Amino acid sequence: MPDSALEIAGLLTDRRVIVTGGLGFLGSNLARLVAGAGARVTIVDSLLPRAGGNRMNLEGVEGAIELLVGDVRDEEMMRGVVAGADVVFSLAGQPGHLDSMVEPYADLEHNCRGPLAVLEACRHSAPEARIVFASTRQIYGHPDYTPVDENHPVRPPDVNAVNKFAAESFHRLYGEVYGTSVCILRLTNTFGPRMRIKDDRQNFLGWWIRLLLEGRVIEVYGDGTQARDLTFVDDAIRAFLLAATCPEAGGEVFNIGDARGTTMLELAGMLVGGGRRGSFKLVPFPEERSSIDIGNYRTDITKIRSNLGWEPLIPLELALDRTVAYFADHADWYL
Repeated sequence: MPDSALEIAGLLTDRRVIVTGGLGFLGSNLARLVAGAGARVTIVDSLLPRAGGNRMNLEGVEGAIELLVGDVRDEEMMRGVVAGADVVFSLAGQPGHLDSMVEPYADLEHNCRGPLAVLEACRHSAPEARIVFASTRQIYGHPDYTPVDENHPVRPPDVNAVNKFAAESFHRLYGEVYGTSVCILRLTNTFGPRMRIKDDRQNFLGWWIRLLLEGRVIEVYGDGTQARDLTFVDDAIRAFLLAATCPEAGGEVFNIGDARGTTMLELAGMLVGGGRRGSFKLVPFPEERSSIDIGNYRTDITKIRSNLGWEPLIPLELALDRTVAYFADHADWYL
């Protein structure tokens, strides 16, 4: 199996690849790489204001990727879109945990019915396609132990995580009953170029970067000792490509993370350091966030390392440098 993301993407040359949510952060980075490797890529994105889709994420590659603005819940449309597909990256959804608690029915539609509609479309029009579904480590809730492996009990702490786990269950069911080829990746705090930074609805690190670039103080909740894994987008994309191309990935669920467990204080220090001017302070945890916070989290990546040969390659400090540099050059596209 090739090692680099570009080499793995080369296995999809001339293949028909669908990316739902492809104008978003992860989807656009994935689509750009796969199209650059010679795949025939179609993006489906609804461009819902709070979902993160951004046309500028395809800047410079518009001619290489087919873009369809539409909702994956449109059954007739999706059957036509996925017809003849070899790989479907199912990334469309509503990623905000707080938003899910305020608007639970909307979250149900986007994070449960949406992925189910993609599965149904593939069952009818692309039964041989490999479907790679983007799930979240949030489904584990507050960990009983760390590092967290795939056998950890599932206790979703918010509506978003409940619906993500339901969508996972649909994927497993379709694999068992209909023979659909699926793979599920549970992501943890993915960050990098093209992520949403205009607010803190989706990714606290994106919001921190905006504050840094604007010369504002970064607010770290609580005592700052809570740990998180962070996954640079380049490493995450390599995991998605392995999930799409490795026969061993069929029917499996894998954790994705850096297995490092960096505290919020450490991360804030890295972000304002490295020659960058910035500052941070500790502030009390907002009640609406503390009620769904998972506490300390560190990922066990033993399974995906053993089965697919994946592990993170980009050091966190370098990944932060690349991300800040990108937004320093392109902030007007994302604010």
